[in-house]
Amino acid sequence: MAGRVSTGVKLAIGGGAAAVLLLLGLSIGRGRDLEPGRPDQPTTTRTVAKQAQPKQDQPVERTRAQPVAVDPHALMVKRVLPIDGPFRHGDYVWDEGGAPATGPVIITVDLKAQTLSVFRAGYEIGSAVIIYGADDKPSPLGAFPIIQKDADHYSRTYNNAPMPHTLRLTSDGVAIHGSDVQWGNATHGCIGVPKPFAKKLFGVTKLGDLVVITNGKRLDTSHAS
Repeated sequence: MAGRVSTGVKLAIGGGAAAVLLLLGLSIGRGRDLEPGRPDQPTTTRTVAKQAQPKQDQPVERTRAQPVAVDPHALMVKRVLPIDGPFRHGDYVWDEGGAPATGPVIITVDLKAQTLSVFRAGYEIGSAVIIYGADDKPSPLGAFPIIQKDADHYSRTYNNAPMPHTLRLTSDGVAIHGSDVQWGNATHGCIGVPKPFAKKLFGVTKLGDLVVITNGKRLDTSHAS
């Protein structure tokens, strides 16, 4: 892994890695449908209240070999965050100022640039340098919805290792979680981010939000400020 990522690389790759992404044929960034109301139910205060908060289906679990299909025209990047100076291991930025308070959240990971970016409604609100899977346990490529959130997770496979603020992506052990992000460290396929950043990311995501993992693909940020 490279020791640092320049501002230019971050803006061209890490910061714009979601520029031409994603729609599942459902509502953008959700990865699931809402349960429709039953038309034969009588209209009462109780049923109206129930319809106002429809049950949300659990996203379908999938392995690292089963990424979801994406629509390359579903998201246009509207803003990338400026990075002053080198972006080193352990570094992150977070700035929700000027971004919409609501909207679809999409996370992009570029393994070559070693960066993760989180976008809300096309506005980048956070970015961090990551660690990722070593050669024998590589991180998968493709788009994966978040299928589980666990703020206080411990690995059942790797000696009860703490994985704070876990966002699980696959049924075979791939997740984003807080890690000790240092030069030379690696994971068993997960995406490790600085722990303070992981807490912030956990707070703005929900089940079904999409994570898109690439390996150096340059995407369009020509419309981004």
